[in-house]
Amino acid sequence: MSPIEVSLQAALDALGDPIRRRIVRELAGVPDWTRACGTFSHLPVAKSTLSHHFTVLRNVGLLEQRDEGARRLNRLRREEFERRFPGLLALVLDEDRQGDDDRPER
Repeated sequence: MSPIEVSLQAALDALGDPIRRRIVRELAGVPDWTRACGTFSHLPVAKSTLSHHFTVLRNVGLLEQRDEGARRLNRLRREEFERRFPGLLALVLDEDRQGDDDRPER
């Protein structure tokens, strides 16, 4: 799905999950089409749950996937997503630097 077809609520729902934000940040740190889904096995979720997270990201237009042999490679759709939701992806990518660990500020 193209990000242009996605509502703000759907984008926020997709990025509201810390595992999905981590997937996005990790993909942002590598060149397009170099990271396979199987290389995310270090995340603390079952393989089926990880597959669900990739589906959610793909359905809101944040992620594009292609099969290459037995591997499914990923590309973060930065430019397309940024055009639709300016600044939203930057907030997610800066999350680690800000020390945001999903706890409310006091």
